[in-house]
Amino acid sequence: MKFHHSDNAPPALGPYCQAVEVDGWLYASGQTGLDPATGELAQGGFEAEARQVLANLEAVLAAAGCTFADVVRAGVYLTDFANFPRLNELYAQAMGDHRPARTTIQAAALPKGAQVEIEVVARVR
Repeated sequence: MKFHHSDNAPPALGPYCQAVEVDGWLYASGQTGLDPATGELAQGGFEAEARQVLANLEAVLAAAGCTFADVVRAGVYLTDFANFPRLNELYAQAMGDHRPARTTIQAAALPKGAQVEIEVVARVR
């Protein structure tokens, strides 16, 4: 088991790691739109938060030598399903032509009042 950390993503808010690698698989903890420089949610509404979530995930994946192309599964949590169409647009931009399996659910609340959180599982190269 190997733990991965990136200073370009916010530190864990509790007793967990950003990502753990086991038997060639990377399990990345959910990322919210926290700016790693300030520890606060990205300003500018849902789109700014979602972009920060994706940037945070990209940094965590990179710390393990992975990219979005290595993701095999994603879990998406939204506090308002009205944001689903915009999330899909931003997610598709980040993933390019890659289309991993995904689950999207509406959650009553997320840490620090976030509007979106995404976790991923990736194959380590």
